Amino acid sequence: MRASKPGFAVYVHWPFCLSKCPYCDFNSHVREAVDQDRWRAGLLREIDHYAALTPGRAVTSVFFGGGTPSLMAPETTAAVIERIGERWGFADNPEITLEANPTSVEAGRFTAYEKAGVNRVSLGVQALNDADLKALGRGHSVTQALDAVALARDTFPRYSFDLIYARPGQTVALWEAELARGLAMAGDHLSLYQLTIEEGTAFHAAFRDGRLVLPDEDTSAELYELTQVMTGAAGMPAYEISNHAAPGGESRHNMTYWRYGEYAGIGPGAHGRLHLGAVTATAQRRKPETWLDLVEAQGHGTELMNPVPPAESAEEMVMMGLRTAEGVDLARLAAISGGALEVVVDRERLADLLDQGMLIRTSETLKATPQAWPVLNEVIRRLLG
Repeated sequence: MRASKPGFAVYVHWPFCLSKCPYCDFNSHVREAVDQDRWRAGLLREIDHYAALTPGRAVTSVFFGGGTPSLMAPETTAAVIERIGERWGFADNPEITLEANPTSVEAGRFTAYEKAGVNRVSLGVQALNDADLKALGRGHSVTQALDAVALARDTFPRYSFDLIYARPGQTVALWEAELARGLAMAGDHLSLYQLTIEEGTAFHAAFRDGRLVLPDEDTSAELYELTQVMTGAAGMPAYEISNHAAPGGESRHNMTYWRYGEYAGIGPGAHGRLHLGAVTATAQRRKPETWLDLVEAQGHGTELMNPVPPAESAEEMVMMGLRTAEGVDLARLAAISGGALEVVVDRERLADLLDQGMLIRTSETLKATPQAWPVLNEVIRRLLG
């Protein structure tokens, strides 16, 4: 895991879900029926488009995200992986991840996904409490989640699952017991997110109206601290604010993002950062039907393709890199910004944050300290102004 080698990643978005979770602000849509053949053809055609723009790359990771990619026909998954290999080619030992919901129907497809080329699955478990799963709008039970994790362990070389904490009514003692249970069944990776309220979601309206009450700031801080202590003791420390892994178990795909590497976004609402002379931001049309119509008409559903100015690219790299334990690679930052760190950030603000113990600077990296991680958004705001 070297910061100097961020890799080249491909993100594939499958936008469909069986239902919309009340906390979710992702580009996900409920549809009664999906024409799998038509969608397969659309994804393949957009892969062709972006591969033609980026010759000579070797793909280090593929991530099927959503939505619920485990609603995708395994034949579609296989065709997408095959086309990526044909158009770009794979680096040695690529990481190919598929997000899945742990319902029994979807878990039963795991063998087919593994045969299609998926070698890592990420399960949206979210809670190990049936009442909380219902409150979160999840369509599975704890029993189904446990069965799906066991099946993932038996089917794929690597697996991960998500848990959400700081849920309404959750105490430190309750989370300690739940996290202990989660760690006991973990593979090499866990994603542990504090519940956040996003605008436009059902939870946002409930929170605004006082119908949803989250743990107070002190309790949330205790929950975060407990999470760091327990995962560290289990040999799965945080390598990014919300992601924990055993050594070597880090998500290579997500590290491409956090290292500000190059990635292509395929599918409705997918974003990308490509090096086309300059760093170039891409975004696809969000509405699934609009995206598909455009792909069929012109070969891609791109809504935005804009060069990112070097100063803005450098700020993005700082924001992403400070989320990780390895920090920002200053040599790469200089290559992107055209100068030293002080070209990107204000010298006095940087000195203040270093003096306060929020940041650590070496000759090679700039890192946020463990003290800074719980308030990282504020640290970044102060650093970048």
